[in-house]
Amino acid sequence: MTVVEHREIALVDLLDRLLAGGVVITGDITLRIAEVDLVRIDLNALISSVNENVPSPFEELR
Repeated sequence: MTVVEHREIALVDLLDRLLAGGVVITGDITLRIAEVDLVRIDLNALISSVNENVPSPFEELR
């Protein structure tokens, strides 16, 4: 086992790294009863931290 394979990362550190670069989440959910589609939900989300380079889109609402 190499050092990289054995390295443990705290959940907070992992979340910080992901938010610093941004994360894209995509998915589909279909609610179906008796082979009849009742509800379909498509999810496309971009999650990123807010900083000087990426301003908040909600600043104007204050």
